[in-house]
Amino acid sequence: QVQLVESGGGLVQAGGSLRLSCAASGRSISSYSMAWFRQVPGKEREFVAASSWSSGSTYYADSVKGRFTISRDNAKNTVYLQMNSLKPEDTAVYSCAGRRGGYAYNSNYYDSWGQGTQVTVSS
Repeated sequence: QVQLVESGGGLVQAGGSLRLSCAASGRSISSYSMAWFRQVPGKEREFVAASSWSSGSTYYADSVKGRFTISRDNAKNTVYLQMNSLKPEDTAVYSCAGRRGGYAYNSNYYDSWGQGTQVTVSS
């Protein structure tokens, strides 16, 4: 497993932007598919975005497509989530996740997780 630590969350007004970072240690993420999930209390964890280790392709939930961008810097062992045009419904705890091999939409397939970072979007 790889150890993951998120940062960059905070409070922002609707329409604003935030950039989340996920710093990995212990292993190189170059062979890991990486993803961001989010969760609101009382609701299930929701897929946000993923980056495939092999092709570099990216995948997004429909709710964030066109507003969020996932990227990775394998040299820095870090994954990012650029969030633009934020909406109050984007408020959640955002967690970074990793898995060896292909990406997945289901959080159960990821075995490395960060502790999460709170993102709050005010209206």
